[in-house]
Formats: sequence, structure tokens, C-alpha cells
Amino acid sequence: MNVLKRILAWCLIAFGPAAVMAEDLPQLRAAMLASGTVNWEISTIKAHELDRKNGFELAVQEYADNGATRVAFEGDEADTMVADWIWVAHQRAAGKDYVFIPYSLAVGGLVVKDNSGIKALPDLAGKKIGIAGGPLDKSWLILRAYAKQQYGMDLATETEQVFGAPPLIFKSALSGETAGAINFWHFLAKMKAKGMHELISVSDAAAALKLDPDTPLLGYVLKGEYAATRPDIVKGLYTASRAAKDLLRSDDEAWKGLRDKMNAGDDAEFIALRDGYRAGIPSGKPIDEAAADRFLRLMAELGGEELVGKATSLPDGLFLRLE
Repeated sequence: MNVLKRILAWCLIAFGPAAVMAEDLPQLRAAMLASGTVNWEISTIKAHELDRKNGFELAVQEYADNGATRVAFEGDEADTMVADWIWVAHQRAAGKDYVFIPYSLAVGGLVVKDNSGIKALPDLAGKKIGIAGGPLDKSWLILRAYAKQQYGMDLATETEQVFGAPPLIFKSALSGETAGAINFWHFLAKMKAKGMHELISVSDAAAALKLDPDTPLLGYVLKGEYAATRPDIVKGLYTASRAAKDLLRSDDEAWKGLRDKMNAGDDAEFIALRDGYRAGIPSGKPIDEAAADRFLRLMAELGGEELVGKATSLPDGLFLRLE
């Protein structure tokens, strides 16, 4: 019996601290789209234990749509979610202390079929443009401003817009029902793999408008109080996110385990999605807040209060400083 007690005592000494450490890691509850591309990063974080290596456990709660993730976040059922910073600015201007950690540039553009003969935006006059995300889609608003500046063209009145869900815009563009399309970046990647090309990128349009194309549009959103009281977890999230991005940017092998999540129809789509994700990785340099302010003012001018609420200029403290 004494021998058994000594063995048990030794086990507690040898394994006890590790077990306690595993149990005691604080959880960060993340409300995420079940089919969202952010899952590629989240899966990489979990597969390589980048959360645990940075002192927290990422507990993912999956939801069917963005509205549900926001309900969970605002109702304190989750600690973080992914949204664009224009929405965060809208909320801060309404008195909600939400903060933003960059996740993705969400690179996009307007694509046309390779054999369309369309060479520049004016060639779309009188034709249909398919747009995912609705009339307040930020890519659409930037391209409208660009067309006005470069060509004196009002895309809203000189083209016919077809608004719809991303899969519908995808199909209508490939079938030729629309002459051009603006879609979410991962659908655009697939469209390029199927015989379409970019007529103008949002990054190039933004640069022409003297905006900063390196300003990340999407990011992890947290409540200010959470960030203030749990700075180690928040810094851990940022570090884990950057480590996952570095891995996905540099290591093709890291993508093999993600292929089933990517809904790629063939190798060409898989490569296009991988390369599109890599193109959307932010540089990691500090955000140019003056450029972000110009971007927000442009969104306010074109999208109005429905898009930005009372945030007609960049609210202080929106972008969380971690370094």
C-alpha cells in the first residue's frame, strides 16, 4: 500500500502541474461563421496549438451567418468575432466600446470574362454589373469613387446593378448574364480560375483615391473592457493570428489539411484560393489612421448614415495598439 501511495504521489508531482496548466488556460470564446474563410486561420491556430503556446485556449462557436455572430458577441455569449472596422466605427460612434485587431485586407475587385472585350470601366456603360453585399458594399463604393475621379463616370447611373448573394453573383457572371462582377474575395478567386480576370482591383482604386490599400478591412472585434482587463489574452490572440498567417504564407504543406474546408472544385480553384488568401495578409505595420480617416469619410459620403451611423470621422481608440 505504501508503494502504491508513493507511486500516486510521484504521478501528482510529475503530471499534476501540466494538468493544472492545461485546465487553467483562460478561454477566448470566438463566434465564427461555420463556412467563413477565417476558419482557415482558426484551424491553423488550433492544429499547431498556437493559442496554447500563447497562453490561452481558443474556443470556437460556429454560427450560420454574420448576424448570428454579432448577436452572440453583443449578448456576451462570445468574447470576439470577425467584422469590418467600418461597422466597429459605427458602433463606437453609437457609444459601444468595441476595438479592432487587424485580420485581413479582404482584397477584391471587379472582374470580367477573359473574352469580353472589356478593357476599362467605361466599357461597362449600359451593361449589368453583379454585386455581392448590396448597394453599401465597400468595394462597390470605392470603385464608384474611382470611376468618378478617373473617368467622370457615375457607375450607379451608367450601369445596371444586380445585387445578390455571392453564389448568385458567381453564377450570373460565369454564365454571361452580367458583364462584370464584384464579389467576396474567395468567390473572385474561383471566378479567376474559371476564365475571368480583374478589370480593376480595389487596392489600385484605393491607391488612386489616396487611401492606404494596406489598411486591413476585416479584423477581430473585442469589447474595450475585455481588452483592458485581459491584455495577455488579447496579445496572445494577435500573436497566434500572425503566426498562423506566417505559416500559411510561407508553407504550402500547411494548406493540405485545409483543403476540405476550402470548397475548391479543382486544383486551379485551390491554388487561386490559397494565393488570394496570401494576398490578403496585412503587412503588420501600424495602421495609418489618417488614411483610415479618409476612407471612413469617403464611406460616409457615399454610404451615408445607413453605413457609418454617426461616425463621420475615425473614432479615437478604434484600432487596438498591441506593440
